[in-house]
Amino acid sequence: MRRRACLLSLLAASPLATPAAWALPAARGETVPWPGVRLLDGQPWEGPQGRAAVLVFWSLGCAYCERHNAHVEKLWRAAQGRGLTVLGVVRASDAAAVARHAAAHGWSFPNTLDADALAAVLSRRRSVPMTVAVDRQGRLVEAVPGEMFEDDVLGYLRLAQS
Repeated sequence: MRRRACLLSLLAASPLATPAAWALPAARGETVPWPGVRLLDGQPWEGPQGRAAVLVFWSLGCAYCERHNAHVEKLWRAAQGRGLTVLGVVRASDAAAVARHAAAHGWSFPNTLDADALAAVLSRRRSVPMTVAVDRQGRLVEAVPGEMFEDDVLGYLRLAQS
């Protein structure tokens, strides 16, 4: 009995005891509860704010991510002023290394290191790259694991009109 009480008190004090730790990501069609995240430069990400959003989970040293992010960069440039925001979600811990990597590849889309917070509300999958689309009403459209063709990535521009 004493052992059980000790285990329960340890569990209650752990991060697993928080409701967020047990919450499931939004299902397709559900509204995404956006967490507060910061960009690489430390500024807060404003979130979609009535715009559609495409978020891409990626990591350093992932060849698939590098090819995929070249398409994401084209989407970012095409989306300017069209009601669509793009955010890279990097599974890394060194903001300076990520910034250097992005600059070396010519990627200008914004990135965050807050992968765990975003994964908690978007998808439990840990594969990279993974592309997540959210419509203008803030509802999850889809989460696509793996590298995508350029035409498919650029197809997310349609979210800006819906």
